[in-house]
Amino acid sequence: MSPGYQRGRQQQGYPQQQPQRGAPRPTRQMPTPQGYGQDSRGRGGHADARSSRPGAAPARRRRRPGRVILTVLVALLVGLGALWIYVDSSLTRVDALPEYAERPADTPGTTWLLVGSDARDDLTEEQKASLATGDAAGRRTDTIMLLHVPDGSGKSTLVSIPRDSYVDIPGNGRNKVNAAFAFGGPQLLAQTVEGATGLRVDRYVEVGFGGFADIVDAVGGVDMCIDEPLQDPLAGLDLQAGCQELDGTQALGFVRTRAFATADLQRVQNQREFLSALSEKATSVSTLINPFRSVPLMFAATDAVSVGDDEHLHNLAGLVFGMGGGVNTVTVPVGGTPTVDVGSVVQWDREKALRLFEALGRDEAVPEDLLQQPG
Repeated sequence: MSPGYQRGRQQQGYPQQQPQRGAPRPTRQMPTPQGYGQDSRGRGGHADARSSRPGAAPARRRRRPGRVILTVLVALLVGLGALWIYVDSSLTRVDALPEYAERPADTPGTTWLLVGSDARDDLTEEQKASLATGDAAGRRTDTIMLLHVPDGSGKSTLVSIPRDSYVDIPGNGRNKVNAAFAFGGPQLLAQTVEGATGLRVDRYVEVGFGGFADIVDAVGGVDMCIDEPLQDPLAGLDLQAGCQELDGTQALGFVRTRAFATADLQRVQNQREFLSALSEKATSVSTLINPFRSVPLMFAATDAVSVGDDEHLHNLAGLVFGMGGGVNTVTVPVGGTPTVDVGSVVQWDREKALRLFEALGRDEAVPEDLLQQPG
C-alpha cells in the first residue's frame, strides 16, 4: 500500500495494518474462461484443461503389458496355424489301403504299416554316391514294420516283418513279402501283410533313402551305442564301437547293413532300436521348443514321406509320439530259413506268430516270451 493511502485511513480513524513477515502477498484472482480447466459439469481438471487447450498434443495412453503379450500370442498362434496347414497340404499322399472282400475287420487301437523304400528315382548322382545307394532300378522295400498304438495307456508295440518272409501274395503265389511291393506297390503290400497277420492296417507311411537321412539331420543326429565296430562298404558304413551321434548318412548305413552272422534278423533289430531313438529325439523338449530344429523337421518329414489318402500331419505326430515314450519291440517269430524256388526265405513260427497277432488284434500286451525272441 502507498503511504498516502495509509495516512488517509489513519485520518478517518481506521487502524493501521502492518503486513506480516513471511506471509504471502495477496494475488489477484483472474477469471477463468468458460470451459477452460472444467469438465462437463463445470469442475476444474488440470489434465482435461491441458487436453482441451487449442493446439495441444493429445495425452499419451500407457500400453498395458497384458494386452501386448496377448497380441503377440495371437499372432504366434496364427502363424503356427498357417505353417501347419501349409505343411499338411504339402504331404505326398498315395492310395495305399484298398478295400477288398476278405479284408480283416476293424480292431481296437491303431495299426500303422511302416515301409522303408529303396527307390532311388528322386536321388541325384551326388546323393547316390554320398549315401552309397547304388543304381538299382525299380521299387523294393528293405524295411516292413507294424506299429500298434493301443487305445489305452499301455505301450505301443513295434513289430518287424523280415523282408524275406515267405508269404502268400494275392495273385502272385508264395514269395518273399517285399516282392509284393515290387509287384503292386503299397496296395498289394498292405493286402499281403493283412492276409499274413490277420490285422487290419489303419494307416500307412513310406520313407525313402534320402528322406530318412534328411529327417535324422533335421533333429541334429541321433545317439546310438554300438557294441562292436561296423564296416560295410555296400552300405557306406564305417563306425567304431561305443556310444556316438550318427548323422543322416551314417544312420542310413546303420539301418541298411546286413553284415552280421544273422543277416536280416540283426538288421531289423537295429532298425527298431534306431527308430525308437529317433522318435525319442524328435519328441524331446529340446527339439520341440527349438524352432531351428522343429521347423526343419516338419519340412523334412513333408519331403521324406508318402502317406495314405486319409493321413494328415496330426496323424504323423501321433505316430511319432506313439513311439516317443518307449515301445515294446519284437520280430515276427521265426521257424526256419530254408532255400526254396525264390531263394533263401524266412518261415514264420505259425503258432507263436498267431499268438503275437491275436494279442495285438485284441489290443492286449504282447506275451513276454514273444518279446524275448531273438531279433
